[in-house]
Amino acid sequence: MKNRIPLVLLLLVSFSSCTPGSGIHERSGQTLVAGLEGNPITLDPRLARDAYSTRIIPLLFHSLVMQDERSEIVPDLAQSWEVEDDRIYIFHLKKGIRFAHGRDLDAGDVKYTITSLSDPELKSPYQDLARRIKEITILDPCTIRFELEKPHSPFLSQLTIGILPRDLAKERGQEFGRRPIGSGPYMVLRREPGGEIELDLNPYYSGKAPEIHRIIFRVIPDDVTRIMALERGEVQILQNSVPPDDLRVLARNPRIAITTRPGINYTYLGFNLEDPILKNRRVREAIACAIPRDDLINCLLQGQAQPATGLLAPSHWAYEPDVETYSYDPARAESLLDEAGFPDPDGPGPKPRFHLLYKTSQNKLRRWIAEAIAYALSEVGIEVEVRSHEFGTLFADIQAGRFQIYTLTWVGVTEPDMYYTIFHSKSRPPYGANRGGYANPDVDRLTEQGRTLIKQDRRREVYAQVQRIIAHDLPYVSLWYSRDVVACDSRIKNFRIFPGGDWRSLAVAEFCEE
Repeated sequence: MKNRIPLVLLLLVSFSSCTPGSGIHERSGQTLVAGLEGNPITLDPRLARDAYSTRIIPLLFHSLVMQDERSEIVPDLAQSWEVEDDRIYIFHLKKGIRFAHGRDLDAGDVKYTITSLSDPELKSPYQDLARRIKEITILDPCTIRFELEKPHSPFLSQLTIGILPRDLAKERGQEFGRRPIGSGPYMVLRREPGGEIELDLNPYYSGKAPEIHRIIFRVIPDDVTRIMALERGEVQILQNSVPPDDLRVLARNPRIAITTRPGINYTYLGFNLEDPILKNRRVREAIACAIPRDDLINCLLQGQAQPATGLLAPSHWAYEPDVETYSYDPARAESLLDEAGFPDPDGPGPKPRFHLLYKTSQNKLRRWIAEAIAYALSEVGIEVEVRSHEFGTLFADIQAGRFQIYTLTWVGVTEPDMYYTIFHSKSRPPYGANRGGYANPDVDRLTEQGRTLIKQDRRREVYAQVQRIIAHDLPYVSLWYSRDVVACDSRIKNFRIFPGGDWRSLAVAEFCEE
């Protein structure tokens, strides 16, 4: 009987856990170091798409509205708002909000931020928001009116983008993302590309000053090094960057607290649909049937995930459970490859049906996942070369379409309009995230329709159809929804997990001496 996962990977998982360190060093409580797997690409809210950037941005910027821990839209900069005729939104801004360089934030900054999204030189992935707006009118420094071309149901959720100071953003241009200035509780004090980002208190912050005065985000790509840094006290908190097999060791350390909860982060295998091999749907289905997903979850992820059926997690109001799924079935995979015109040239011999290049990050767990999937595909006659890259390089390649297959994770998807961003035929980068070149006129029509509907029950019907079509067409192989995991110094209190794992609750967390 063929092994589902190579023995070497099982041994690696069994013996790779770090040796417990000497404990967490005593610190002043005024500085906190958070470990990151990868380097944030930009801290300009208009350009950030990668998870490492978008998770830090809420500490630096206010937005008109924000999503709370239940993914509901709540006020942020906005004190309140009214909606007229499903097309006109009037926002009343809170008074006394100041940027970190001392200037008051006003409606002009809001208008500048949103209109700048349509600047062709900026190439913002959020420019569709600006295109939906017919007119922005400043009624007074604290009141702004948006008139949409037509009703657009995701409008409020799209206004979670951080608001920039128009003077500095214009002056610095695309360099703004390196040393940004916002109105959030922190500002960037120092940035070392690929190394550290150091945040200090915004001296003009309008809210309660954070107990933690300084935050250092330290990029530590290697899992062993990152876990040892937590155990030694060089890092005080890790969020969604703890390898599952290390949780058992960390749980035995009384100075480390571990919090988990069901997550919505969606991991998938992506295809380049313009590739002559992968454009064949039978090939994509064969790959889906060749992946032992349950074994990967139980072994490599130590059960810290649940099988995924699509972009939206089961807890989402628009989740559709009745979609096509693809169980592990290597015999069916081989049959589908034969039907697709890729017979095994020498039966059980060593010659493959075809070759694929699989791109992933340098993260240890990601490499193991890629190697395990590559091994499973080799069992049905597909030879796979795995290449791991630094995250910035990997992300640039994916955005540019320089791939055949890859794995990434969509973080914190709460708005079903993401189906437009990811799968509409006009959403190719840099204007969206349709990186694989998927095109289906029915999905185009339905995702456009979903944007015009305001009532949730009608939106649910439309997105149920979208989910069924996507599950059949297989532009992605859905892998799993991972659990949210935070491992931190046990003296850190009041840190709350937000959908997608952003860091905003560091502004209200504190060190408590024990």
